[in-house]
Amino acid sequence: MENNNQEKKPYNKWLALINIPIQMGLIIYVFNKIGLWLDEKYPSEKIEYYKILTMFGVFIALYNVYRQVNEIGKNS
Repeated sequence: MENNNQEKKPYNKWLALINIPIQMGLIIYVFNKIGLWLDEKYPSEKIEYYKILTMFGVFIALYNVYRQVNEIGKNS
């Protein structure tokens, strides 16, 4: 049993970092598209949903990066 644990490859933090830009782009893109859909579905002169939801997507993407980087730091 102990041999199995010794044969495992060490955690490669660079592999986890490669996915972060893809995840950020996808999150921001999805929130932007939802905002554009809401703008078409419920037009308003005062509120532009795509701006609000895009900024919310940026916030969520940055929080996701922060969480992942902290997790990588704990594993090191």
